[in-house]
Amino acid sequence: MTPLMMAALGLLMVGTSFLSGLFGMAGGLILIGVLLTLMPLPTAMVLHAITQMASNGWRAFLWRSHIRWRPVAVYLVGCALALGAWSITRYVPDKPIALLLLGVTPFMARLMPTGLKPNPESVGQGSFYGFICMGLMLMTGVSGPLLDTFFLGGKFDRRAIVATKATCQVASHFVKLVYFGGIIDQAATLDPVLAAVAIAASMLGTTLARRILEAMTDLQFRIWANRLITTVAGYYIIYGSWLLVVPHMRSS
Repeated sequence: MTPLMMAALGLLMVGTSFLSGLFGMAGGLILIGVLLTLMPLPTAMVLHAITQMASNGWRAFLWRSHIRWRPVAVYLVGCALALGAWSITRYVPDKPIALLLLGVTPFMARLMPTGLKPNPESVGQGSFYGFICMGLMLMTGVSGPLLDTFFLGGKFDRRAIVATKATCQVASHFVKLVYFGGIIDQAATLDPVLAAVAIAASMLGTTLARRILEAMTDLQFRIWANRLITTVAGYYIIYGSWLLVVPHMRSS
């Protein structure tokens, strides 16, 4: 990768980490879409995992006093079960399928019956969402839209949502790094310089967002978070559908 391309990716990572630092979401979803466009899927997944581990880890540290540890522990149980299942199949989806899955999942969560609405305090739901989100992570690179919807369904304030979700995501992205960096048949490698740029850029963007998050109200946070999820998820549905349709149009 040329120095110019590496610098451009670094700026993108600062921006997406700033967005995630502000809302606890959306930045990783945007970043993986760009990386999937530029790189083979396994390589994009490994770079995205390193970036998101740095971003979420630093965010969790900055807001460590607001972490709700019980939902984190329950979520990790579901993640472990998903890793076991995916390690057996070693399934890696095509890019259009990955993008469609990214877009559809938040809308599916919103359409659930009232009695099954997301509740991050529930042990059963926490392990279920952990399993589903980890499965999505290993297929699409992110589970943000679904996990965002899960935490927004509870009564946590904006700081608790950002801190708790970030802690869950550190573990999820580490599992993804192990899976795409060593478990699958076409395991990826990564330039260490690019990895260092990704870590530094992610920490910088996360730090810049802290003061703005403190100034927001919980109502503003929830309104804009839901708008972001809807916009980005809708884009991936359109983009994934386009990638599926165009090859068929050209061959017909």
